[in-house]
Amino acid sequence: MKKIILIATILFAFEISSAEVIYKTTYKPEADYIVYVTAFKSEANIIVYVTDYKSEATPNSGIWYLTEYKSEADWKVFMTDYKSEATLVVYYTTDKAEAGKK
Repeated sequence: MKKIILIATILFAFEISSAEVIYKTTYKPEADYIVYVTAFKSEANIIVYVTDYKSEATPNSGIWYLTEYKSEADWKVFMTDYKSEATLVVYYTTDKAEAGKK
């Protein structure tokens, strides 16, 4: 039951958030989300397409622009190797049309 509530809370937070410019931090305490990248769409909370163009990263689209500058980011994420540690599970796609879907 706790897992269901946690997942629902994360999905709700993701839905109301306008963040799509992402900074990958090396420090877990400063991260807004701890992200685990899965190889399976069925495990993901969100399907993400990473773009090279900041202008394509619109709110709640699932299209992420990865920035090198912390001050430019909407979200700071820490990438983890452990699914159990993650607050957000993402699946990276190469098809922009799949972005944001679940």
